[in-house]
Amino acid sequence: MKQETIASGKRKAVNLSLDTGIVQAARDVELNLSQVCEAAIQQATKQVLKERWRAENRHAMEAWNDWIDKNGLPLEKYRMF
Repeated sequence: MKQETIASGKRKAVNLSLDTGIVQAARDVELNLSQVCEAAIQQATKQVLKERWRAENRHAMEAWNDWIDKNGLPLEKYRMF
């Protein structure tokens, strides 16, 4: 799976609606809401991309596992453990 960063380094102003209690609690402990939101969105996006990759490649992984079950590991004779 190709590992690419999804961050561009540029900033764009957006409007978010957040629970007022959560906003106040975050401010009380001096959290940067923009950084927290950005990190959470980045993590959620990466998770969705990972799940999509797994779904798109499931058949290939199953086929490879079936081949190994039938034929064994290709370089097993060189294993040291």
